Amino acid sequence: MNKVEHIGIAVNSVKQAGEIYSKLLNTPVYKTETVESEHVLTAFLQSGPNKIELLEALNDDSAIAKFITKKGEGIHHIAFDVDDIEAEMKRLKAEGFVLLNDEPKRGADNKLVCFVHPKSANGILIELCQEIV
Repeated sequence: MNKVEHIGIAVNSVKQAGEIYSKLLNTPVYKTETVESEHVLTAFLQSGPNKIELLEALNDDSAIAKFITKKGEGIHHIAFDVDDIEAEMKRLKAEGFVLLNDEPKRGADNKLVCFVHPKSANGILIELCQEIV
């Protein structure tokens, strides 16, 4: 794993949260994107090398909707940049981690993604991200 790629924050409203984080970080939302496979609307902010991803549920079946119902708005996941997502998935499986998907899938911000189950990582949902080239 190379670096923290972003921190994902579950929110009720990307628009409202985007305004708050824009003021807090003194930087605008630079991108919004719908990820149909995850039923979410995302918004990204960047402050120096650090990125924040805001996640709003598009329907009640979304993992984000379920997360907010159970825990409220807040940090949802930490994403790490990787060079080879398939090799990293294989390595983590060999180390005993439980992955939430067997194959990488297309995520937001032009990335292939895979999630590590929170029960495998001390209660934190981990996302692996590889830039699609």
